[in-house]
Amino acid sequence: MIFEEDQRMTQTWNVLVTGGAGYVGSALVPKLLAEGHKVTVLDLYLYGEDLFADLRGPNLREVKGDIRDIKVVEDALKGCDCVIHLACISNDPSYDLDPNLGRSINYEAFRPMVRAAKAAGVKRFIYASSSSVYGVKDEPEVTEDLPLEPLTDYSKFKALCEQELEAEREPGFAVCTIRPSTVCGYAKRQRLDVVVNIFTNQAVNNGKIRVTGGPQKRPNIHIDDMVRCYLHLLQQPAEKIDGKIWNAGDTNFPISELAEIVRKVVGQVEIETLPTNDPRSYHVSGKKIRDEIGFELQYTIEDAVRGLVDAMKSGKLIDPLNNPMYFNIKRMQQVSLK
Repeated sequence: MIFEEDQRMTQTWNVLVTGGAGYVGSALVPKLLAEGHKVTVLDLYLYGEDLFADLRGPNLREVKGDIRDIKVVEDALKGCDCVIHLACISNDPSYDLDPNLGRSINYEAFRPMVRAAKAAGVKRFIYASSSSVYGVKDEPEVTEDLPLEPLTDYSKFKALCEQELEAEREPGFAVCTIRPSTVCGYAKRQRLDVVVNIFTNQAVNNGKIRVTGGPQKRPNIHIDDMVRCYLHLLQQPAEKIDGKIWNAGDTNFPISELAEIVRKVVGQVEIETLPTNDPRSYHVSGKKIRDEIGFELQYTIEDAVRGLVDAMKSGKLIDPLNNPMYFNIKRMQQVSLK
């Protein structure tokens, strides 16, 4: 394997992480700092403003603001030479809560931000898209060269942003799109509204897992592997990542099997199966990113479940069944995000 966790970094960046106080960002920012990078976080901080209190210092700058405000974006970009763009209204249910809000954040703010990054002298722009851009596929392996058939506004705008980023690519401004699988596992800013995390929460705190459907496959990636992916991209020469689109994560299980994995880790819990009208099923391939830049997954679904169970049993997660801070829709409703 090309990349090891303890390998000495060969290049350090001044990275702007949009949405850096979100689920993935909360795990990524500490790792970036630990690897010697300087970090600016641009976020609304809906899930708490002291997430990085123990990391504050000369290498961390925090900007509380909205990516739709170009002046805020331009301020956050000062001194940065790389952007990792995570900020969005995440997943279909959250998006459907207010489609206009989702469109304004996920799509309309995107190209102005990319152009502002170029104007600020940014050399590298990494965009977090989604594996949902593929829609429903019959192919046994969903690879990056298959046509995009997004089924929802959320995934449609993810796909459109990919196209806009490619259109803005030019010499000296290297761009790369990552299509993550569904992220799972424990992080300081926890989400409990994604499938593996939902099942683990139900198993630990209800003693029963509710599965809607069962045979449909869902690709997942451990949050620590998602973080490692971004760190890995920062260490690649520009010519190796420029214009590239890669899937991240190819741990594909039917959701019924995900429930069984959770039960195996947690202990004897009931599994209840209900019908579903959600037809999405796909088997995402991670071969291309392995072959082209040597990125390999290190963590399993079991690892993610164990981390969540430990967090719940040790009191790191407070009232996990009901606390709005762990559920995007509940929190957005609570703060009336517009």
